[in-house]
Amino acid sequence: MFQFKQYDWKRLNISLLMVVITLSIISAYIVRFAADEQFKGSYFKGQIIGLVFGLFIITVVALIDYHFICKFVILYYIVGTMMVAATKFSPLGTDLGTDSYRWIRIGFNFQPSEVCKIILILTLAVFFEKFNQQMDKFRVIVLSTLIMIIPTAFVLVQSDLSSSMVMVFIFAMMLFAAGISYKLLLPIIAVGIPVIVGLFWYVQQPWQKLLHSYQYDRIFGFMNPEKYAQSIMYQQNHSVQAIGSGGLFGKILVDNNSGVRNYIWVDVRESDFIFTVIGEELGFIGSCIIILLLATIIIKCLLIAKKSRDYQGMMIAVGIASMFMFQVFANIGVATRILPNTGLPLPFLSRGLSSTLSSMIGIGMIINIGLQSGKGSRNGFSMSNL
Repeated sequence: MFQFKQYDWKRLNISLLMVVITLSIISAYIVRFAADEQFKGSYFKGQIIGLVFGLFIITVVALIDYHFICKFVILYYIVGTMMVAATKFSPLGTDLGTDSYRWIRIGFNFQPSEVCKIILILTLAVFFEKFNQQMDKFRVIVLSTLIMIIPTAFVLVQSDLSSSMVMVFIFAMMLFAAGISYKLLLPIIAVGIPVIVGLFWYVQQPWQKLLHSYQYDRIFGFMNPEKYAQSIMYQQNHSVQAIGSGGLFGKILVDNNSGVRNYIWVDVRESDFIFTVIGEELGFIGSCIIILLLATIIIKCLLIAKKSRDYQGMMIAVGIASMFMFQVFANIGVATRILPNTGLPLPFLSRGLSSTLSSMIGIGMIINIGLQSGKGSRNGFSMSNL
């Protein structure tokens, strides 16, 4: 469980910790700016408590050997799948609007799909390690796809398209990093592209059954932004307006009245649209710094993947980097109207315990892998795909 002899404490990634702490502190202040007057204190306090809780989670996860953690992936996978299924098919499921059963009520609202992303990463890492010499076998690809599809399907049934897309992206990146044979990759791409194009056409049809009505409206509104400027696209249009109003240096030092709370209304600004508040309060320069800090985390995850002592550590780090990568791109893309509106938190910045928990577990795993990098043998596996 605790293999401290395997740890090289000189490899403790303090700079990664500092970036995470910096973003979390910024989050506390930005969420406070985003909150309505009566919630300012509680939101700020909640973010600080989340930071302390997150640092505790990072410490615990970093100190327990990731090989020991991964011994129980079958149990995690079963429990995780049951939790995401429970949101829709049990009395524990809670609908917070738009017929979206994404939460279970356990004294507080908890979103299982957030933790399920980490569970999927660990499960795929163990699977790919076991079959790393058979990545040219079609059955291995089919089995790994089934591992991804089962929990992802339950997440999709919750009406959580965005989280299911994160899980598919994690799987695709880990499959590539695992060294899938080009003999299999090329046929998959050849079949996949027409399927994706067909799906894209299908979901735009009024009679489609794959998406919920509000999801269809968001995609259709994105395709026709001028026609739906005052309805479906209202939130994203106001988001872009608020970001633009921040100018070069933002309003945080010169204007105590945040536009997203007052004359430029943006809903869920403390979570899914937190980048809107960042753009307005910190301006273009501040937004670029935030993006740079987030990019630093992703790059450090990939560097640790490349230096990991074994295949399993490499796959976990790639999966976590992929999770952060997709969520950062999607969240900022929605806030800046590059992508259709979808509900994904911005790691380390959005308000939400479930998101904080999964992000901090991910960082704990990265630090764990980094502490053991350079020790032992990589058993001959190739890092060429990274």
